[in-house]
Amino acid sequence: MVDSALKPAETGFIARTLRESWPILVVLALLALAPTLSSALENPFLIRLFTRAVIFGMAAVALNFVLGFGGLVSLMHAGLAGIGAYTVAILAFHDYDGSKLFGVFAGTGNLAISIPLGMLLSAFGAALTGIVSLRTSGAYFIMITLAFNQMLYYFFVALQQYGGDDGLQILASLDLAGFDISKRATFFYVALAALTLELLFFARLVDSRFGVILRATAQNERRVIALGIPPLRYKLAAFAISGAAAGLAGALWATGQQFVSPSELSWVRSGDYIVMAVLGGMGRVWGPVLGAIVFVLLEAFLPSWTQFWQAPFGLVVILIVVFLKGGLIDLVGAKGPRAPGGGGH
Repeated sequence: MVDSALKPAETGFIARTLRESWPILVVLALLALAPTLSSALENPFLIRLFTRAVIFGMAAVALNFVLGFGGLVSLMHAGLAGIGAYTVAILAFHDYDGSKLFGVFAGTGNLAISIPLGMLLSAFGAALTGIVSLRTSGAYFIMITLAFNQMLYYFFVALQQYGGDDGLQILASLDLAGFDISKRATFFYVALAALTLELLFFARLVDSRFGVILRATAQNERRVIALGIPPLRYKLAAFAISGAAAGLAGALWATGQQFVSPSELSWVRSGDYIVMAVLGGMGRVWGPVLGAIVFVLLEAFLPSWTQFWQAPFGLVVILIVVFLKGGLIDLVGAKGPRAPGGGGH
């Protein structure tokens, strides 16, 4: 069964992706109208809200790669996103301050340098912790990733030079290779473009031999080992790739907020990403984007109806999980590579 699944698909990737992913194409097109809607309604809060949804969607998609397709319930993706966020903030701090990091490296407000570096450090952090955590499974893996997340959280709390528990304000001017992204509409489109590229990347990766092996490992690791394939190597690579994508989301979050705080590294935020993935649907690469949008909208508007907004919020999540087994993506019934538990190949 696994051998046959490893055979490359005959249909062209681009044509197949367009056919299978039309719902998210519609969602991305509608998201692109957010600045226009915000301007028409004279409500700048809307563009901030949808920027938040886009960036959270990126983090949830990154987590879903190892959660939905690798069967790895990670509680440290908030910490990995935090590495990317603090990389941007710390380099901007030294750029504004004029001092050097470790007395050697100059700071920079150029995101074309700080974002890739943040992604690299996040990937390294994921790989380093993955060497230990991926040797476990089930509840042990969850607890170890939770422990690593809290270690990262308290590490950044201890960095008093960079604000400690109060967080770090970004005062330097940030640009993307000289391109001004200070306007909210411009930054929104940069974030939306990054989300689109991330979805295309993970869609291709899940559809590749690597992705098929990762899904097969989640479904039956012993069978994969019997075929002579080392599952740990694939899981570690997947965890590092997922960490890099989470670092990208964190870097964009820090850029958009012009502020970064250890509170964003809390394990509770990692739990939020899991809820987004489950809410939208772990069976598709783009499912968590739907979950992130619904999550952010509920979180933003329910408090205006009642101070006990967590109750209806939880009720909505429960109803979706109970009646839509595959998440919100079941509403459109799209086809494509599914997570191991999603009825795919």
